[in-house]
This record gives sequence, structure tokens and C-alpha cells, in this order.
Amino acid sequence: MRPCSLPESAAGQACGGNLHSVPTPKPANESREYEARHLLVLEGLEAVRKRPAMYIGSTDTRGLMHCLWEIIDNAVDEALGGFGTRIDVTLAKDGSISVLDRARGIPVDIEPRTGLSGVEVVFTKLHAGGKFGGGSYNATGGLHGVGSSVVNALSSRLDVEVDRNGATWAMSFRRGEPGTYDGPGPRAKFTPGSGLRKVGRVGKGVTGTRVTYWPDRQIFLPDAQLSLADLQARARQTSFLVPGLAISVTDARTAEVTEETFLHEGGITEFVDYLATDEPVTDVLRLQGQDRFTETVPMLDDDGHMTPTDVDRDLDVDIAVRWGNGYDHHVQSFVNIIATPKGGTHVAGFERALTRSFTSALEGTRLLKAGEEVVKDDVLEGMTAVVTVRLAEPQFEGQTKEVLGTPAVSRLVTRIVDRELTAFLTSSKAAVKAQARQVMEKVVGASRARVAARQHREAQRRKNALESSSLPPKLADCRSTDVDRTELFIVEGDSAMGTAKLARNSEFQALLPIRGKILNVQKASIGDMLKNAECAAIIQVIGAGSGRTFEVEAARYGKIIFMADADSDGAHIRTLLLTLMFRYMRPMVQAGRVFSAVPPLHRFELTNPRKGQDKYIYTYSDAEYQRKAAELTKKGWGFKEPQRYKGLGEMDASQLAETTMDPRHRTLRRVTVDDGLLAETTFEMLMGNDVGPRKEFIVDGAYALDEAAIDA
Repeated sequence: MRPCSLPESAAGQACGGNLHSVPTPKPANESREYEARHLLVLEGLEAVRKRPAMYIGSTDTRGLMHCLWEIIDNAVDEALGGFGTRIDVTLAKDGSISVLDRARGIPVDIEPRTGLSGVEVVFTKLHAGGKFGGGSYNATGGLHGVGSSVVNALSSRLDVEVDRNGATWAMSFRRGEPGTYDGPGPRAKFTPGSGLRKVGRVGKGVTGTRVTYWPDRQIFLPDAQLSLADLQARARQTSFLVPGLAISVTDARTAEVTEETFLHEGGITEFVDYLATDEPVTDVLRLQGQDRFTETVPMLDDDGHMTPTDVDRDLDVDIAVRWGNGYDHHVQSFVNIIATPKGGTHVAGFERALTRSFTSALEGTRLLKAGEEVVKDDVLEGMTAVVTVRLAEPQFEGQTKEVLGTPAVSRLVTRIVDRELTAFLTSSKAAVKAQARQVMEKVVGASRARVAARQHREAQRRKNALESSSLPPKLADCRSTDVDRTELFIVEGDSAMGTAKLARNSEFQALLPIRGKILNVQKASIGDMLKNAECAAIIQVIGAGSGRTFEVEAARYGKIIFMADADSDGAHIRTLLLTLMFRYMRPMVQAGRVFSAVPPLHRFELTNPRKGQDKYIYTYSDAEYQRKAAELTKKGWGFKEPQRYKGLGEMDASQLAETTMDPRHRTLRRVTVDDGLLAETTFEMLMGNDVGPRKEFIVDGAYALDEAAIDA
């Protein structure tokens, strides 16, 4: 057989078989060809437009907001340096964003190496600016010198005006290229051309910068939108971090223009008060200090070689912290006012110092028993803190600056915080000593609760099918283990418990009786709560821990239902149970898994019911009772003297099942939390130790009460 010599397009058909389906490899010399002409060199800001996510993280809403942060942070850096006390941010209807400050203004003179004005250098050259140790800034949020130029590259149009040297200077750009427009907006005719224009005069000493830009929709995703809420939150945060700096945010994108100005003279002390949601155990403490460290950095020498050079750095540490009676902790950290949501060496040093300080201070007291110890989580419980450090040229991980990486910061922050916090915990001043004692007691309580919770979990794990359950003997458990179906009724009193046992569906309904009114845990300490038999039994039966260690996924029941009498004592019992749930098992409430049963108040028995008509009719309030009595009388239906239930124990099993426990007929009230802070405040007012606000609430409510409605 001779080889086929036809062209590739015909070879398969002429030679037969399935040769036409097999791709023919390219010649070896063609596939390996790789010369300098194949290299793509991205000039100027082309690299930014080609790979925007490298510079702003993403091209969605987060990246769009990051561009705005870059421009705002430039103005904030000026304020940090002592120049300017106001920044105005405006979101305009035409899609533009403007940031105005009254600081020194971007330099307008010629930069000697490039021959360009300072404005053009800042907005067109990557890694150009005054934040590389040239003496213009000591500590800044900007680091890499790419913020303004990146925003310019990713804008369909950017206008900058600078007030300086008695004049207003202006320059415009289209996607990073300098030039001029013949009208407003990014669609106006553009003529390329470099150069700064003098467009007006200003008074002597008037300086500042105005940047207006239109994000380029060729770059950002169609659904990327500016978030007013995020902008306001960032402005508020910055006003806390730079006391005396006013930041105005105006949203003019709709017909209804909104404007809000953020100014906080109290600094991060006010910030902690704003962030904290629980009742305070201590005042806000300020832990402040300065130190110096030596950092080895590569620097370019006169011969063009990178030489490791030791550089002295100054570090300023300012931390505001307070403890409250809650369980969650909230720490926000910043480096040169730039948020570091993922922490870094400054947060690591702070947390290390917390444990060290409390361990040392507790050794000199009798609060901690032999064998007990505190760990970081114990100290963090109920703590709200704002950690700020300032230093020149910090090492961040990436342009988005979410993690501080400068190694020496951890050691210095630990030293400063340990010194300042130890002074607070061991102070001999009466007022300070009382607060220190309270917070140390809270930490020790958290330690014991952690150990108790761990022991309980370990005991649960050790149980097997041959071991007896450690659950309270008075619990009448259900057979099902399907959490989506199971229900735990917390029942008031043994008499109601007996009836409820007969009325329940034992497949999925469990019963736990309580004796009267449980402990008011809003007033009691965590230790007293754990010692209380009723509270301990409820926590044990639910089986998910308590406080900070509570794990809602571990709960043994899908619904927790309070079942108490429909009177004032029953209402008080429900309130006490709800206080326990909200304070120590809050995720159950937030998940909508806590309910209150609604037992009836009255029962009508019809003397001659019609076929298919219920013999018994139940009403659940006095108003409903009056309406039902009038309705039955009007229709001429006879009924016996209505029965009024004084408690759950007066119903027989069938009545209790039909009205209160059977899912097909009962009514449940779900307990929800719309506003956590408001709920926390309300519980403290109604159930806490401070009598004054509770008395005022009761007196105010008394005037609104209809005396005729009192059942006396």
C-alpha cells in the first residue's frame, strides 16, 4: 500500500477509514516558535485596564467601592498630616463621584525626572506619590502610590481641580489618557493632550483638591453599584479615627437629595461606645504608647544595587477597649486609619497581651482557684475594642490592605498593652479597682463556664447505647430524634405536667416541668444561674450549651414552647423563661425556634349542637369571649354557663390537646428579635438591677391603662 499524498482536506476521504476525524499535529518548529515579537508590553496604565482585579480586588460592587476609598483615603491622609478638617463626597445623578478637600492640594509644579506636572504624575504614573518616605507624610493609608492612577485608568472620565498658589488648576483624563473635553460628562468630545490648565483664581492661602470621576462601565460589571450605606459607614468610621475631621456625604442620584455629615471629637472612645451593644462592665479604657523598632528593607544604592538597609521606624499605638455583660466580642483594627478586617500582627500582639495581663493580675487575687486558668476566649467574652496603630510604610498583604504583616509590630503592641492593661487591673484607686474587679470576675466566670461546657460535651460524647441518660429524671422525652419535628414544652407546675403527659404526642413532643418561677438571670451572675436547678435543667435538656459556647445546631429540639397559665403569674413565668433564652441561648430566639403556647381562657358548651357542629367553643381573650357570647345569643344557640379556666390544670387531657398542644388546632406565638440592641435595652430595663427606669415605665403605662379593663 502506497502512502496517501493528498492535501489534508481530502486525505481522510481518499485514504478511507476514519482519518478525517484525527487532527493533524502542527509542525514542531511552528508550535515551539516563541520570539521577542510575541511578547506584549503594556505601557503606562494599560496593565491596570488589562488586569483590574490585581489592583482593586474585583470588578463588582466591592471593586467599585474600593476605587472610591482610594480617592477618599488620599484626602484623609492629608487630614492625618494636620492639613484640612473637612471632606465632601457627592454622588451625582449623572453617575459621577466627587471628592473635595481643603488640604494642601496636589503639587502643580514640574516634577524634574518626568518633566510632567505633579498632578499628571499622580494620576498617570503607577507607584508615584508622596508616600514613599519623601517627608510629605509620616503615616498614611496609601502605601503603593497606585490609588489615584488606578482610579484614573478605570474611569471613562476623570477631572481634577487643584487650588494652589492663588489659582485653580485643572486637568482631565479619558481612561487614563490626559486631554480636554468640550463639554460635561464622559461622552463629550475628547482631544488628547498633556498639560495642566490654569482656569481661575482663588484667594491667598486657599488650597485643596477636587476629584470628579465616572467609573468605566467597560470595566465594571453591569450590576456593580455604589452602596450609600457602605459609604456612610466608612465615613462614620473615619470620623471616629480622625477626631475633628468632618466628612459630608451627599447622595444626589435621585430627586430626593440626602446629606449627612459625620464628625466625632471623641475619637475611638466614641467609636467603642458606638460599636458596643451590651451593658458596660467597665468604662472605655485607652491603652496608648509609643515605641521604636528597626526594620531591614532593601534600598537602591548609588550603583543601582538593592542593598539591605536598617531603617528606624516609630510606632504609635492607640487602643480603646471596654467590657460588657454580653458574650460576643467585637474587635476592629486599623493601620494608619485603613481597616484591616482580617487583622494582622497588631491584633495578634493585642490579643497576646490580653491573656498575659489577666493571667498575671489574677495571680495576685483569690478569684482564680488552683488548677483554673484563663485563655484568650475567656478574656474576649463581652469585649469591644478598636485597635489602631500608626507607622511609616507598613507591610500589607496586597493592595487591598486587609492584613498587616510588619513582624515587629506584634512584639511592641504586646509590650505596650501589657503595661497599660496591667496598670488598670492592679490599680489601687477605688473607682478603677471596682471596675477591674468586675471584669476579672467576668473573665473567671467565662473560664468556668467554658470548662463546664467542655465537660458536658465530653460527657455527651462518652455516652453510648448501653449507658443511662444523664438528662433530668423529670423530663418526659419524646421518641423521635428528628430535630425538624421535635418540640420541647416547658410546663408550669406538676399538675399541668400530669395532664400534658396524657395530652401530648409522645412521638415528637417532650415535656419538662418547672417549679414556679425560675431565677431572674438578668440580675444574677452566670455562676448563680448555673447553680439554679431549673435553669441548669433547661440548659441541660436543650443540650446546646449556654452563652458564648451555645451551638444552635446542637439543640435537641426544633421548637422550644413555653406553656404557662393564661394569667399574670403565667405571664411572669414566660418572661423569666424568655429572659433566660435571650441572655444565654439567644441564637435559638434569633432562629425563630422559641414559642409561647396560647391556652384558652373560656369554654362555651352548646346545649343542643347541630350535626357536624363542635359541642365546645373556646375563646382566648375577654374581648373574644364577649363577641362569641353575643354571637351565640343572637343566633339563638343555647349554651351552658361558660367555664373560665384559671390554669392549665383545670383542663382535661383532651381539652389541653385540642386547644394547646395538637399542631392541627393550637395557636403558638413565635418569639422574634427585630432589633437586638432595643431588645437588650428592654430586658435590662424590665428585668435588670436598675429600678428607676422600670418604675418610670410602669408609671407611664399606668396612665394609659383603661381602669374598666381591670379584672378585679
